[in-house]
Amino acid sequence: MNRDIQNERTLGNSLLNKVNSSRVLLVGAGGIGCELLKNLVMSGFKNIEIDLDTIDISNLNRQFLFQRQHVKKAKAHVAKESALRFNPSVNIVSHQANIMDPEYTLSWFSSFDVVFNALDNLEARRYVNQMCLVARVPLIETGTTGYLGQAYVIEKDKTECFDCQPKETPKSYPVCTIRSTPSQPIHCIVWAKSYLFNQLFGNAEEDEPQESDEENKEELAALARETKALNEIKASMGTEAYPRKVFEKVFTTDINRLLSMEDMWKNRDRKPVPLDYDTLSSADNEEEEKNENDTGLEDQKMWNLHKCFEMFKDSLGRLSKRAMGGNVLSFDKDDDDAMDFVTATANLRAHIFNIPQKSRFQVKSMAGNIIPAIATTNAIIAGIAVMKSFAVFRGESSTTKRIYLRTVTRQPKLLYPENPSSPNPLCGVCSVPSARVNVDIDTTRLADIVNTLVVKKMGMDLEDISIMDKSRLLYDMDLEENLELPLTQLQIRDGTILRVVSDDHGQIDLVLQQKPGITAVEAIDPLVPKIIQKENPMKRALDEEDGGNDSKKSKTTAPSSANAESSKDAGAADDVVVVPEEDDLIMVN
Repeated sequence: MNRDIQNERTLGNSLLNKVNSSRVLLVGAGGIGCELLKNLVMSGFKNIEIDLDTIDISNLNRQFLFQRQHVKKAKAHVAKESALRFNPSVNIVSHQANIMDPEYTLSWFSSFDVVFNALDNLEARRYVNQMCLVARVPLIETGTTGYLGQAYVIEKDKTECFDCQPKETPKSYPVCTIRSTPSQPIHCIVWAKSYLFNQLFGNAEEDEPQESDEENKEELAALARETKALNEIKASMGTEAYPRKVFEKVFTTDINRLLSMEDMWKNRDRKPVPLDYDTLSSADNEEEEKNENDTGLEDQKMWNLHKCFEMFKDSLGRLSKRAMGGNVLSFDKDDDDAMDFVTATANLRAHIFNIPQKSRFQVKSMAGNIIPAIATTNAIIAGIAVMKSFAVFRGESSTTKRIYLRTVTRQPKLLYPENPSSPNPLCGVCSVPSARVNVDIDTTRLADIVNTLVVKKMGMDLEDISIMDKSRLLYDMDLEENLELPLTQLQIRDGTILRVVSDDHGQIDLVLQQKPGITAVEAIDPLVPKIIQKENPMKRALDEEDGGNDSKKSKTTAPSSANAESSKDAGAADDVVVVPEEDDLIMVN
């Protein structure tokens, strides 16, 4: 039977016509994204645009549109080719780029009827959320972790947005804990992956602390000396003496330096015990031979100290050959050489500090920040997401329920519905009124916007306002010189959102749209500022997550570059398990 006839019987003629004529954007062609794209082309959607990154070998077990020959190719392009085999009549446009790139303007977002978010990146999800709000385009947000998942609709002024509730931020660890006083296996793994591997084979500058305080100043200075010494050892890379030099530096000399800092160990149960290269070299291998006879998968076996020592030397040699000649290596959880090195060095360090050691499989999961992804979960959530889009086309955005996929519920069911929540009045993203404004970015001055819209139309006092672009302060009484500058010199582009704040009149977001040749600033939407809340904890939380800068504003004078704005999800009912991310990444810095 013809697929269109099947869809008409299922959806009805009216809804199918809306689906056929719609333009939809799918952001993210990962686990959920592959299932979503397949569902879209099979459900009557004729005009689809898809976006995102390249294919990794670890994607293949759950992203069925991709095969081994597609590794390192653009996900969007390969997904397009694979999806067209399901329905050749669909028009699919693929993009290999970052959705936050300037080429994806507000006008571009506005051209879609629905946007599907299938991302695993918190910053990108926030960006798409904000762009859909200002473009007034319904957004269908999805997420899965293991057996858990969720799908729901976000629409301006009708439902909570993605940022209406605080999100969990990536876990990070103090540099001195990682390098000097580890107490957990993850501390040793992060040290091996992000510090030692980078120092020996990668870009060591990325690992350098950017700032310090008086309390840590002495320790950081000592760590800097360690780094310098390790860089000098790298000159012997490829020689027979290289493994000994690296081993004695990080597992003997550095540990003895820590032991010399007696105050550090006064309140700790056990001091670290340095390792000796010669002792391990001459140790017998009886325990290792015993382990070789153990049953079970090789990656899930625990390596003894001698096995870690031998694997350290072997993997160091393999990686050194690859790094010779100035080649820069980056850690990849699917790189066997890198995983052998990180597992061995992390466990050697764990032994020194009397910390439980981990199998190679466990180290890979922790170093690669992997939460197991299950194809069936992705398929269920993708199916629900498409059904939510049907609700949008029926005009039911504000009433269609959120759906949570759960494994344990009070009732014998896996799908748990929840009524949508209203927008959070304290949300720093969707609670602020917005108005689209036509400008010519090349010729319009900041003063043109201020005089035409802010002062004349909204009646604000020039001395009472401030204008922000994310965390950049573009105008207040101390930055009057910026008023006469063209918007381009202030690093403002099509789609930039200027937040105008007045203590007396409130605040409003002006969403700038490029209209070349325009001679006067034009407001498309009503200019109705909102009185500022006396206390806005949501905005404070978002500001604190933005780079950890304690919500400090940075003043901008031209020329300048914009500062980049850097989950527990919203509205869960009692005992609802909330899923933060889509696929397999939770960052551990």
